[in-house]
Amino acid sequence: MTMGHLLVITPGIRAYREYLLESISRDFRVHLILTEPATWETAYTTGHTVVADPADVDELVRVARAVHAEETLDGVICWDETWIEQTAQVAAALGLPGGDRECVERCRDKYRTRAALDAGRVPQPRSVLVSGPQEALAVAGDIGYPVVVKPRALAGSFGVVRVDSPAGLVEAVEFTDASGASAPDLPTHERNILVEEFARGPEISVDSVVHRGRVTPVCIARKEVGFEPYFEETGHVVDPDDPLWSDGTLADVIVRAHAALDFTDGVTHTEIRLTPTGPKVIEVNARIGGGMIPLLNLLGGGPDLALAAADVACGRAPRLRTATGHRQVAAIRFYYPPGNDSLIADVRFEESELPEQVARCGPLAAAGDVKSPPPRGLMDGRVAYAIALAGDADSCRAALDKAGHALRVRVS
Repeated sequence: MTMGHLLVITPGIRAYREYLLESISRDFRVHLILTEPATWETAYTTGHTVVADPADVDELVRVARAVHAEETLDGVICWDETWIEQTAQVAAALGLPGGDRECVERCRDKYRTRAALDAGRVPQPRSVLVSGPQEALAVAGDIGYPVVVKPRALAGSFGVVRVDSPAGLVEAVEFTDASGASAPDLPTHERNILVEEFARGPEISVDSVVHRGRVTPVCIARKEVGFEPYFEETGHVVDPDDPLWSDGTLADVIVRAHAALDFTDGVTHTEIRLTPTGPKVIEVNARIGGGMIPLLNLLGGGPDLALAAADVACGRAPRLRTATGHRQVAAIRFYYPPGNDSLIADVRFEESELPEQVARCGPLAAAGDVKSPPPRGLMDGRVAYAIALAGDADSCRAALDKAGHALRVRVS
């Protein structure tokens, strides 16, 4: 197979995304579009272009056409939720795979996702779009508490809150509205809030590769959530031999969800609750998973999702190579500052105190950063991470507990 030429839009934060660039650069020539001059990224690229605003589709298309004219592009890819719609438009303008903007918008807009899944009779929590506190109160009373309040078009877990009472509902609606206002790069709507049934049970995510309509699940991660009533993702566990791989009902729900959304080419990150009545789809994201989940899959001996994502972005059948060595459980834990508005002076791990199961660890905050735990610091409040590899999930969690004790966060 010849080495392809791939356009990557906004590679993201180094700690979270460097492994993706490192992986695809072995098999693809990579040209980056960034908002700032390249630094660490240059080790993995053959060129880059800086744009003032990646939300400006006309500018992105102009840059992509210039790169394409110099050396033919085979595909365009983005793993940042903020820019996946613009990426689809660039792909469409160049006639490359992944240019179905309508499909991407159905995934980005959680209301449209719910409508498509409902039409396809895919199991999911009951969900109603509302325009304000009074309508939300009426809907929540009909569904029954607890309910979940969520924005229809933000990313990650921003603005998502579990509510147990009418008084809490009004506060949650205001919080979700404020979360949307603080994300100017993401779309907004006149009716911007969903009130949903709370789906009880553990939450998982499934990263799948889709090529010409064929859906292949590649990674199952069990999500660890904290800071109730918010849904902050504090960690993930990936077991290559998870018994869920043999769950036919789960596999059927994943395939049906993609069919309902008419998702035919690309990589998806589907979040699912394993309820007492069966799996229910929470959302389907038209991108590779975050939280270093694909890295956990790779470290545990599973296929390289980054390489597979690059393949399908170029219209090729995905290569789902697995490691030949020992397969093991991989888990990640995120750590947070001691209090709100912590001015970080230093973040480090005491290496002598780290257990041998910790394969990687590092800071997610630098000196001078101001960090807060949720809810003020949803997703952005993390100060460090650690990844453990072991024979089972409990051993991984125990090692990550010890890594937390080895973490030193100095606050000014």
